[in-house]
Amino acid sequence: MDALSRLLSLYPLSTTLDVRCLFGAPWVLDHSAVASGIAPYHLVVSGEAWLDAAGQTGIALLAGDIIVFPKGSAHRLYTGGEGEATPLRDLPDGRAIASVVNDGSGALTDILCGQFEFDAGSSNALLQALPEILLVRSSGRPDFAGLQALVAMLRQETDIQRPGASAVVAQLSSALFALVLRAWLEQAEAVPGLFALLADRRLQAALQDMLAAPEKPWTLQDMAAACHMSRATFARVFHRVAGITPAAMLMQMRMAQAALWLAQGKRAVGDIGEAVGYQSEAAFNRVFKRCFGVGPGQYRRSARAGNT
Repeated sequence: MDALSRLLSLYPLSTTLDVRCLFGAPWVLDHSAVASGIAPYHLVVSGEAWLDAAGQTGIALLAGDIIVFPKGSAHRLYTGGEGEATPLRDLPDGRAIASVVNDGSGALTDILCGQFEFDAGSSNALLQALPEILLVRSSGRPDFAGLQALVAMLRQETDIQRPGASAVVAQLSSALFALVLRAWLEQAEAVPGLFALLADRRLQAALQDMLAAPEKPWTLQDMAAACHMSRATFARVFHRVAGITPAAMLMQMRMAQAALWLAQGKRAVGDIGEAVGYQSEAAFNRVFKRCFGVGPGQYRRSARAGNT
C-alpha cells in the first residue's frame, strides 16, 4: 500500500453530497462556519462564481473547480453584488439530493455541495496539515481524468430521478476526498506539514516505513538510514519540510492508529499499545491521554456511543 493510502486509512471519514445549486446570476450563497471535524466542499459543475473566504476576496471559480474548507471556515460564493442577488429557494423535485434554485435571469452556475465529516479528535493532525482553503482546478487536466469522471457521474445521478440514485451518489461520494486530495498534492506548488512529506522524495521512505510498521522501536538512525542520510541531515531536512520532529510525527501516526483500533475493535488496550510501539501500557495511556484528552478506555466507550 502506498503512503497516501496508508495515511488516509488512519483517518476514516464519512462523505455526504446533499445539495445541488442551480443559480442564474446574480446570486449569493453564504455558508456559516461549522464545527471542528466538518469540511464543507463545493464542486463547480458548470458556469462561474466568485469566492470570499479566510480573508481572501474575489477568488475566481470556473467549471471543474473543487473547493474544500478543511477547517470549516465561513465562506461566500456569488456572482454580482449582494444587493442585486435574487432570493434562493428550495425546489422539491424528489431527486437524489435537495435542489436549491433562484430566479436570476443571467448566466447559469451549477454547483454540487456537501461535506466531509472526520472524527474531530483522531483526525486533528490531518486537518491541521491542510490549508484553510483547498482548491483543485481540474479543467484541462487529463491526469485528473478519474476525478473528472467521478464528478460527471455525480452530476448524472443528480440530474434526473432514477432508481437507486441516492445509493449510487453515496457510494460515489465516498471516493471523492481521496481523489481531491491526490489532485491537490499533484497540483499545488507547495504543500504544508504532513503532506509535504508525501511530496518530498528524500523523505518518502521514512514516512512509508513508519506508516507500515508503527510498532517498530524506531530510532532517528533507523529513519535516517531509510532515507540514506546522516542523522543530523535527516533531522534537519525533516523538520524543515514537515515543521515537526520525526519523533513527533511518529507519535501522531501511532496515536491515530491506536484511536482507530480502539473505536473499531475489541482488542485489549495493552495489546493496542504494544501494536503501536509501547511496551508499557501505562506509558501508552499517558501519551494517548495527552493527545486526546481522555484515556484509551474512555475513548473507546465514547466511540461506541458515537460521541467522539
